[in-house]
Amino acid sequence: MAAAVASSASPTGELDELTLARARRGDDDARRRLIVHYQDRVFRVLWRMLACRGQGAIVEDLCQETFERVLRSLSGFSSTGPARVSTWILTIATRLALKEMRRRRVRDAAVLDLEPESSPGPDREIERAALGRAVRIAIARLSPVHRAVIILREYEELEYEVIARILEIELGTVKSRLARARADLREALHGQR
Repeated sequence: MAAAVASSASPTGELDELTLARARRGDDDARRRLIVHYQDRVFRVLWRMLACRGQGAIVEDLCQETFERVLRSLSGFSSTGPARVSTWILTIATRLALKEMRRRRVRDAAVLDLEPESSPGPDREIERAALGRAVRIAIARLSPVHRAVIILREYEELEYEVIARILEIELGTVKSRLARARADLREALHGQR
């Protein structure tokens, strides 16, 4: 299955157009390939947005809901539009995560963790692990809107314009929220190095 999925990727890392067209028409195999192709990235974004241990079931539920929405709306998605497939899918996942964060007010730093596999391996330096944990806690303490911007920019490496579309905010707002989030992180991490 891995070889079949790998061949579904275009040079840009997106699902190839043929598989996408088949998925739009309802082909079950193509839809499975779409999910497999994007599921890890969606899971990571949701995990980082919710940023807490013990919330694995919520992350899995939101991941499933993301793909349910994607499959319901796939026939209306145009790959010639302004968004790539990955951006469109991350938009759905990010908005679901923000809605869940508003609903649950997930901000308890005692249970925060931005990485699905957070325990440092034996080869990692203790200082690096401590700094990594401090960064994860600092990010998780950000407000949901600031956390979303920093995760989409720094972890997902999306362009400002793409983040603006995902969050449905102005480009200037993305820049100001990112500046605020970075300032908050610098303050929270002061003395950690």
